[in-house]
Amino acid sequence: MKDPKTISSTSNPNFAFTRKNYQFMIIGLVIILVGFLLMIGGGSDDPNVFNEEIFSTRRITVAPIVVFIGFAFEVFAIMYKAKPSQK
Repeated sequence: MKDPKTISSTSNPNFAFTRKNYQFMIIGLVIILVGFLLMIGGGSDDPNVFNEEIFSTRRITVAPIVVFIGFAFEVFAIMYKAKPSQK
């Protein structure tokens, strides 16, 4: 039977994600965060007063598109596979 220390030092684990995948995932999360930050605001301090600012183009159109782009980027980050380096 082989020594476990020998097996672990000689084996080459094949991880599902590389460093590049994680970098892309972080970029995607930042894009999603920006989208949600674009959605905030537009409320009223007085509950009896309606504020039309809640229906701004930034909150209704731009922010959801940015969030969708962030989620699409996350899918890309998960599916990304680096080309093997040629020697």
